[in-house]
Amino acid sequence: MHNDSNSGAPGTPSGRIRRRRGSNEVPPEVAKANGNHLLVNDRSKYKSMLIRAYSSVWMIGGFAFIIYMGHLYIWAMVVVIQIFMAKELFNLLRRAHEDRHLPGFRLLNWHFFFTAMLFVYGRMLSQRLVNTVTLDKFLYKLVSRFVKYHMVTCYFFYISGFMWFILTLKKKMYKYQFSQYAWTHMILIVVFTQSAFTVANIFEGIFWFLLPASLIVINDIAAYFFGFFFGRTPLIKLSPKKTWEGFIGASITTIISAFLLANVFGRFQWLTCPRKDLSTGWLDCDPGLLFKPEYFTLPEWFPAWFLSREIAVLPVQWHALLLGLFASIIAPFGGFFASGFKRAFKIKDFGDSIPGHGGMTDRMDCQMVMAVFAYIYHQSFVVPQNLSIEMILDQIILNLTFEEQLAVYTKLGQIIQERTFGES
Repeated sequence: MHNDSNSGAPGTPSGRIRRRRGSNEVPPEVAKANGNHLLVNDRSKYKSMLIRAYSSVWMIGGFAFIIYMGHLYIWAMVVVIQIFMAKELFNLLRRAHEDRHLPGFRLLNWHFFFTAMLFVYGRMLSQRLVNTVTLDKFLYKLVSRFVKYHMVTCYFFYISGFMWFILTLKKKMYKYQFSQYAWTHMILIVVFTQSAFTVANIFEGIFWFLLPASLIVINDIAAYFFGFFFGRTPLIKLSPKKTWEGFIGASITTIISAFLLANVFGRFQWLTCPRKDLSTGWLDCDPGLLFKPEYFTLPEWFPAWFLSREIAVLPVQWHALLLGLFASIIAPFGGFFASGFKRAFKIKDFGDSIPGHGGMTDRMDCQMVMAVFAYIYHQSFVVPQNLSIEMILDQIILNLTFEEQLAVYTKLGQIIQERTFGES
């Protein structure tokens, strides 16, 4: 029997494809029709480019303002991004019909989320919080108590959520509930693992957060525009609109940008100094040899349009080249992973919170990979391995309570006195 191409599926006389309201799910027919089109051949590409450019300008402007405000505001931005990402990922496997029979089940997801947040950030920032309130005796005692009982508090919150989950189990819903439980924990691992490294980068110096994040943004923008105007050769089947032209053009642009941006960012103490507490005051520190310029004389055959034969290069710029290489070649695989993930769930985007870009998770896929690498690279190749007086003092300040610091001071004084009298 011949079926008319305009006829609808059984039960849908209008011929329109029905889908869940508010869903990002892409009908198979539409996905098949659009999946093989390169961006260079997309008829609506200029409209989507304008929408994307408009939202990008707002995001970059807001990001620059938050960077200017400092470490705590950047941390707050990371927390907001985490909440948006968790919301999008929680909704990915949500089924409205089952949820109606499980009142409060969504609340349990957020209970685990904020418990994980308290544990991760409490572990990372507790001593910095102590350093902030050292001069106030009441706050110091309060914070010290929190630090002491932080782990048991987090465990109590987690085990109460575990008991809550067990008590809400319902017959014929076991499979859905346990899959949601496992999905929730996977989300927490993904979101908080990368964010922990991100926050660590921030307090090591905004430079180590700002440069990697900027390189991912530059790579994404460059890949879009190179693919927009020159893209002809498909790069990977998981992302049909990505092209080799976009990938190569973005790689070259990102590596050059890494070298130049490191020179600009490395000249501001606000960006290079680490933050040892949770205050918002201005920072003043010795930037270290990485951020002190070295001068090189250019050979005579260099073009005459160079105003000076001597150029200043910060040593950190050589490290930036490797960060740029990773951001342009390895980090995009985070985007490919996300593309495959979305195809598995038959959705176009994780959300619609950013016009022209999709959801917050769509913007953070490559950033997650880059943040982890930036932290590991910094700890492995940038932080000096030999102990210095400054490093020892940092460890004392960050890891010991005020009383323990006094004890170290007293003991050190006794040792110095004994050696002085022994020599005399």
